[in-house]
Amino acid sequence: MTPRFFKTLWGHAGPIREAARQAAEAGFDGLEGPFPAGREDRAAFLDALGAFDLDYIAEISATGFATPHPGATVGDQLDVFERLLDAALDAEPLFFTTMAGSDLWPFAASVDFLTRAHAMAGDRGVRIGFETHRSRSLYHPVRTQELLAELPPIELTIDFSHWCVVTERLVLDELPDVLALCADRALHIQPRIGYDQGAQVPDPRAPEYAAAVEAHLRWWRALWEGQRRRGLESVTMTPEFGPDGYLQCEPFTQRPVADLWELNVWTAGLLRREFSRWLNAESAVNPG
Repeated sequence: MTPRFFKTLWGHAGPIREAARQAAEAGFDGLEGPFPAGREDRAAFLDALGAFDLDYIAEISATGFATPHPGATVGDQLDVFERLLDAALDAEPLFFTTMAGSDLWPFAASVDFLTRAHAMAGDRGVRIGFETHRSRSLYHPVRTQELLAELPPIELTIDFSHWCVVTERLVLDELPDVLALCADRALHIQPRIGYDQGAQVPDPRAPEYAAAVEAHLRWWRALWEGQRRRGLESVTMTPEFGPDGYLQCEPFTQRPVADLWELNVWTAGLLRREFSRWLNAESAVNPG
């Protein structure tokens, strides 16, 4: 079982080839982000992946980006989901991950959407992780648990940071059953570190956020254990410290408190070390 790290394209403003170069030089295994819409941009994207021997995780935002378009119906989102799913197939991604559904839909609408979106992916022979994301159907740990009880065995892209800010605490310590359920369904992990007042601590290296860092490490280890039990050969992780209000800035000057790429490289380094310790400990307890 090996850890594999992906560079998020969220917050990258330069050429795709530069993103690929950064990822390769930092020892990352690939890129994660939406597949470009234009023909030339798609060609450049595929060329960059090939030039640096990188894998790809395709991201789908079912209307809007982080938040759905206001008033988007199940049908609206399914149309966008199917179009983006089909468009990215040419890139032969390892799998797909999606921000989908809406926190404002009735429960039955989320069940309908997630069931049909899961079936679309299955019909095409691809795997997809539905992200635990604010403003989307899986915005809250208890709602996620309730939805999964009514759904086919969908897989998840786990980003626990969203649930920290939604519930205003390091909530998974209070919900062992939900954590165990996530471990059984985790396809992919987006390891950003949240805290009680935000989905992204200003800087995880700062001592005042040590408790949040350690909590997330506990939860990620639980996911790794679940993935090990399920026989996954690798664990994919995309450190996802990002911009757009997530990264705190000084008032008036808007000077960022940290460099995003530096934070994501640091997070990958932390996870490499922790995964190695965890795997060695597991091997000692369960040899062979």
